[in-house]
Amino acid sequence: MAEYKLLLPSMGEGVMEATIITWLFNEGDTVKEDDSVVEIATDKVDSDVPTPVSGKIVKILKQKDEVAKVGEAIAILEIEGEGGNTVSEEIKTETPEPDTETLKTIEEPLKVSAPSNVEFSGDLYLSPLVKSIAQQENISETELKSIKGSGLEGRITKEDILAYVTNRGSQPQAAPVQAASTPQPAVTSAPAATVPVAAGDEIIPMDRMRKLIAENMVKAKQIAPHVTSFIETDVTNVVKWRNKHKDIFEKREGEKLTFMPIFVKAVVKAIQDYPMINVSINGDNIIKKKNINIGMATALPDGNLIVPVIKNADQLSLSGLAKAINDLAYRARNKKLKPEDTQGATYTISNVGSFGNLMGTPIIPQPQVAILAIGAIVKKPAVLETKDGDVIAIRNLMFMSHSYDHRVVDGSLGGMMLKHVHDYLQNWDLNTEI
Repeated sequence: MAEYKLLLPSMGEGVMEATIITWLFNEGDTVKEDDSVVEIATDKVDSDVPTPVSGKIVKILKQKDEVAKVGEAIAILEIEGEGGNTVSEEIKTETPEPDTETLKTIEEPLKVSAPSNVEFSGDLYLSPLVKSIAQQENISETELKSIKGSGLEGRITKEDILAYVTNRGSQPQAAPVQAASTPQPAVTSAPAATVPVAAGDEIIPMDRMRKLIAENMVKAKQIAPHVTSFIETDVTNVVKWRNKHKDIFEKREGEKLTFMPIFVKAVVKAIQDYPMINVSINGDNIIKKKNINIGMATALPDGNLIVPVIKNADQLSLSGLAKAINDLAYRARNKKLKPEDTQGATYTISNVGSFGNLMGTPIIPQPQVAILAIGAIVKKPAVLETKDGDVIAIRNLMFMSHSYDHRVVDGSLGGMMLKHVHDYLQNWDLNTEI
């Protein structure tokens, strides 16, 4: 018999560690090749880790809620074969060191406040992400040494430092470090009020994903001054076109044809008209994105929200968009997304109409600068201009709301971008091919 070390696999650019959620097998259980053996969580998604070999789990090295690094052994399996170390040596890998581009990807979204000159000695191990948060929050090395880390060998994880930041206001502060650049006012939030619990009230602890959503939404509102514009669009041609093609498309491709590919197509065209909506802010710099990657807000069965990303949406046909959207939506709802599936969005669409809502005021996901909410399609009487004069007819109307970051997107840009999406949908060509 031989020993096989099951390693935490690579999970995409910028993802260096994951938290063990639950083991699907116990020590002593036999597993088959490609069986999912453990559920893990990153900052982006929950996913399963399959085993590449068949064997018996003899030792679980990482328990529930423990953090594992990419390339680190999380379990030991006993498999068929000779030579106890042969297999282990073949699959043994070192934890990969992130390259410059990976570190830049990790740190870029965090560079939203005044730069810090906080430095740390080599005596204290900090991951790039934890170090970035510490520098952003001006947390000194003395303060960091007081934090009890929950990671490997007591290392400070992202959750540890964020919890410290949350509770920092009630703890003694170390002397502030003088910033090298002109100081800027820090964004602070009022402490949450204590909520009384009455008899019969139910206390429901937030799960990990809900905590992340709450944290990200608060930060997004603190960072970006939101402005929202609204428009009502006649999508009668869109409805007619989809009704004409949906059965043919499903029979031909084995895929459902929803309205979302049409909305994405219109948004992509409008972004190409107004590329300064496809940007991010890094300090005092505006980063104009080359790729158009559309985030698609998706509700999960447990009530949480996730945003898978359609990469290079401008390079896909309507048929390609339909397939990509269906695939991402299916995998999102069945916990089969990979971390890279939720990374790199440059603009996001939220279809609040799927819940019967007419409109909404969406929160901009950082580090993007705009998001579009699409409302329900409703039949209404509308005034139409014809060559014989104005008439009232039943039309399919829909509200759209466009939230944008007023630091870099003024009302003219945000409004014109929305108007172009409106124009593309309202003037949809009934002869469009798919």
